[in-house]
Amino acid sequence: MTARTSAVRILVGIGITDLAFRVAQVAVPLVVLAGTGSAAATGLVAGASGVPVLLSPWWTRRLRQRVRGGRSLALCYLGEAAALASVAAAAGLGLLSVPLLLVAGLALGCAEALSGPGRDALVADLGDRIGADSALTLLTTRDFFRRVSMVAGPAAGGLGVATGHGVWLLWAEVATILVSALLALPVPPASTPPEGAGSGIWRTVRHRREVLLGWVVRGTGCALWFGFTLGLSLMGAEHGRAGVYLAAGMTAYGLGSVLGTLGVVWLLRVLPVLPAICAAWLVTGGCWAVIGLWPTVPVVVGAGFVSGLGVVVGNAGVTATITRTSAGAERRTLLAGQSVVVNAASSLGLLAGGPVLAVAGAAPTLVLTGALTALVSLGVLGVARRDGAGPRAVPAPEQARVHEQREQLVHADAVLPVLGQR
Repeated sequence: MTARTSAVRILVGIGITDLAFRVAQVAVPLVVLAGTGSAAATGLVAGASGVPVLLSPWWTRRLRQRVRGGRSLALCYLGEAAALASVAAAAGLGLLSVPLLLVAGLALGCAEALSGPGRDALVADLGDRIGADSALTLLTTRDFFRRVSMVAGPAAGGLGVATGHGVWLLWAEVATILVSALLALPVPPASTPPEGAGSGIWRTVRHRREVLLGWVVRGTGCALWFGFTLGLSLMGAEHGRAGVYLAAGMTAYGLGSVLGTLGVVWLLRVLPVLPAICAAWLVTGGCWAVIGLWPTVPVVVGAGFVSGLGVVVGNAGVTATITRTSAGAERRTLLAGQSVVVNAASSLGLLAGGPVLAVAGAAPTLVLTGALTALVSLGVLGVARRDGAGPRAVPAPEQARVHEQREQLVHADAVLPVLGQR
């Protein structure tokens, strides 16, 4: 099986599962509410699934190096499907309970903590075999599918819930995960077996200054993201137009992010990456502040669209620094670290967002979070220029090792068919 065919199989699986997830995401809170009668339990599965991801730097250090090929990835997918199937079955039988939701959420999080970084590392390794910078192209394609599902999924989910098929939407998500597992199963490992347990996240990232600074910018944006989402929701209520501002802003943001993915790879080939990351989040923060200063629907639509473009460039830029400066076990560790940064920052931001909005109100919160995002982006850009951070900041021995690992991947792609691999 060629690297290109393997990548297509993995990406098709990602596309259908992302869409099914966005569709089912609309149904889950309503199904849980109907089954338990508790509004507090509606976010229990999602909240509990975040705990293993946040703790993954410790418990996945050895395990994440084992998710290198289709078989191990398919096993993780089976774990996700089993966790979701338990919720769907219990909902259909009228047996939903808080303990079951908690256990299902933790099991789902354990599987996702391994499948996410392992899948992205496998896709990036396959990209190395295909050609120069193809790792970034494939990961951007994966992000494109996710962005499209963000636009199309909720509408389909709302239609399914409105027609009384909420539980069936959960089973549809289970089915797509199983299909993804079947697609991934024959994909051979794209990297050599790891030696030992692999380095920790901090030990791996500390010599990659550009990756670390990119995480600071992206983590700040994720932590303050509540200003945009929760802020728009509260703004609609404050103006007597509940849901209008959020729907307008998120739809425009989704469209902007979809269009942004079409040109971001080219952009990151012609621009210095870290300045592009900082500029993208600087623009995004500015958009949030503009919404807070001029809270009208046209402004929300325009600023939401531009912020969608900015976030795509900022996120893809951080991924580019990882794919271009690492390979094999180190790349897998860095992708796991990025997952932790995004999830931890988002969770902490959402926890703090409610009290902040309650005290300050929607418009001031949008201005404040936007200004802080912009200031951090400017500060990181200043630090980068002072220290000369960039891809060349990686020590020469590590650059040589990355080059050697990629040469081994290309050589393996030429030799494996001779050894009987399909």
